Amino acid sequence: MIIRPLEHQDLKEVHKIRNQEDTMAYWFEEPYESYGELEELYEKHIHDTHERRFVIQEAGEFAGVVELMDIDYVPRTCEIQVIVMSKFRGRKLAQRAMESALEHAFYVLNMHKVFLYVDTANKPAIHVYKKLGFQLEGTMKEQFYARGTYRDSHFMGIMKRDFIKTRRGQSQD
Repeated sequence: MIIRPLEHQDLKEVHKIRNQEDTMAYWFEEPYESYGELEELYEKHIHDTHERRFVIQEAGEFAGVVELMDIDYVPRTCEIQVIVMSKFRGRKLAQRAMESALEHAFYVLNMHKVFLYVDTANKPAIHVYKKLGFQLEGTMKEQFYARGTYRDSHFMGIMKRDFIKTRRGQSQD
């Protein structure tokens, strides 16, 4: 598994993901975006220093996306999001891609903290995030609307120092 920067030729695969209602519900976003809208978004943000988008590749195939969003260089924080296509789930790709993206956030961008939002019912994702060292910082009631109802969301974060400690602990195992 590798992550690499998102390129224009990846948009067809991203379009597939962004049009899957179940998948986009986990990102608390509306599905069914036109390809033209996606291209415009790509062109608008290609040089944006406040986000980084990476493709997850497994054996040369597009397997998903991991993104660093809302990068704020004053408090040195950003949000992380990940989506793995259904045929690639169960292979720990989300965990490995997030580890790589966190390394980029902390060691390249020099972020102090990376955070995420996760549906409180998404137990597999919460398990992965905790394994990576994210800590629950709070629960927001009815924060997002998805699948026809308002959903509660956990806010989780990891500090650079805790990421480094977690990595050291793993290397000693």
